[in-house]
Amino acid sequence: MTSKDQPGLQRRPLINEPVQERAERLANLLASIVESSDDVIVSKNLDGIITSWNKGAERIFGYSASEAIGRPITLVIPEDRLSEEREILTRIRRGERIDHFETVRRRKDGSSIVVSLTVSPVRDAHGNIVGASKIARDITEQKRAQEQIGILAREAEHRSKNILSNVQAIINLSQSDTSEGLKEVISGRIQAMANVHSLFVETRWIGAEVSAIAKQELAPYLDEYGTRVRMDGLQTMLEPTAAQAMAVVLHELATNAVKYGALSNKRGRIELAWSRTEDGQLMLRWTELGGPRVDAPQRKGFGSRLIEGTISPLGGKVLFDWRAEGLLCEIAVPT
Repeated sequence: MTSKDQPGLQRRPLINEPVQERAERLANLLASIVESSDDVIVSKNLDGIITSWNKGAERIFGYSASEAIGRPITLVIPEDRLSEEREILTRIRRGERIDHFETVRRRKDGSSIVVSLTVSPVRDAHGNIVGASKIARDITEQKRAQEQIGILAREAEHRSKNILSNVQAIINLSQSDTSEGLKEVISGRIQAMANVHSLFVETRWIGAEVSAIAKQELAPYLDEYGTRVRMDGLQTMLEPTAAQAMAVVLHELATNAVKYGALSNKRGRIELAWSRTEDGQLMLRWTELGGPRVDAPQRKGFGSRLIEGTISPLGGKVLFDWRAEGLLCEIAVPT
């Protein structure tokens, strides 16, 4: 059965709907759309007096319609931006439309929000401009997100430059008798930097804790009994630049110990201790015991120069003591 056959379902075609009735229906529909919009939709006369104020305006600005209507639109404009309203009204009188103008407005509680404004002239039945309609969208969170992205982008650039600078320093300070040896040395030192970066992720780039760096770099030599490597120190957080340097230094000390020092035989062991001084420096002591007899080098080796070249730019100091029973290395780094 069609609608024509059912009583009560018949309706006049819209084309035959009286003009006045259709106009009223469309006006009611438009009013409903305006009232239910999440955006601010308001109107004002050419003197800037508010003539309508929707629910979106109430929610975003905090003023009820009864509080706002009849008052100047400057109600929601900060004092340092009143010139914007004069410029807007001037342009509206000329019949211009303002699209997506980003500015700041003030809520009833005094807080500020960032809005995107679109302002259009309102004309009467004779085409005369009698006011303006304004749509404002709250883009505060969007702007904050954009600012955060900008901050993160600048931070990423800073970190990238810092990483590349450290890699360049490692390459410049690395030497070997063969190309394969040089490749191995550089690869190991860069891997030490990569390892500590995984710790930065866990702390959201605040830095890395000394014990975590040490465990990461000395992992191949740690055992459940703590016989080969013993570590002792309070929890100490290093900012990223110092943490990267410490990772490279511990990697270098461990590599040297494996090749020539306490980790090159089965009896040798490492004692690693650190503390913080009263003036805020990290004092780290690397002690090798039980390895082959150590003879003091006649000149600084590549490893020693790398360690000093890594710590010195931080304002730190390195002391090497080539004792017969094993190397003692003391490092002081500002934190």
